Amino acid sequence: MRLEGKVALVSGGARGQGAAEAKLFAHEGAAVVIGDILDEDGMKLEAEIRELGGHATYVHLDVTDADQWADAVTEAVSRYGKLDILVNNAGVGGTSIGGVNAPRIHEAPTEVWDQIMDVNGKGVFLGTRAAIPAMRTAGGGSIINISSIAGIIATRPGSGAGSAYASSKGAVRLLTKSTAVQYAGDNIRCNSVHPGFIDTAMTARTMSDPEQRQLRVDSTPIGRIGTVDDIAYGVLFLASEESSFMTGSELVIDGGYTAQ
Repeated sequence: MRLEGKVALVSGGARGQGAAEAKLFAHEGAAVVIGDILDEDGMKLEAEIRELGGHATYVHLDVTDADQWADAVTEAVSRYGKLDILVNNAGVGGTSIGGVNAPRIHEAPTEVWDQIMDVNGKGVFLGTRAAIPAMRTAGGGSIINISSIAGIIATRPGSGAGSAYASSKGAVRLLTKSTAVQYAGDNIRCNSVHPGFIDTAMTARTMSDPEQRQLRVDSTPIGRIGTVDDIAYGVLFLASEESSFMTGSELVIDGGYTAQ
């Protein structure tokens, strides 16, 4: 029960990596507010966690909407009494909007750039801004921002990570550090997680191509694609008191990809 008595809000929590985080948090004793735009999936996950004896509430949350963030935080506090943990998990990839993948800058449509930046960058800012007052009231908290290896290193053309995606994830990395420095005095920690190649609903299109999948396996020293649980356990560590002296840092979970 590594999160016993804690209250967490997970954006993009209805399926994939976010759902794995929400289920693990509930298993470890946290009350979890699941925020997403996928209402049917979110309500199913809420019911699943409750059936297993956990505490969960689903809220509709478009992370680009400041009012919906305010409502999600209010729901967490009104239902469970406080907010201790925020996981800014919601995100989109280069192929998630309109099927467009623009690995090179001169090929990137402006509207795709704007939409990816809105979700991956602005969404994390809005979530962080909304959560901080509640965490101050609670006496502190932990914010975990899901970035990417693309937020640390430049990705090769054809990798599936276009310039907008990489830039947005780089923004998440630096916003994390700014948050950590500004709010350490309030006992609010903030760290970023940088997954490598992971099997999720968002990557299913690419991973279903045997050649593309094998390229990713071959470029990962551990020799496999990561799972959502590989990431969820790292997020759990950052959410727990086990990481109480860790803030402004990057937790890279990539099978050794960026070590090369």
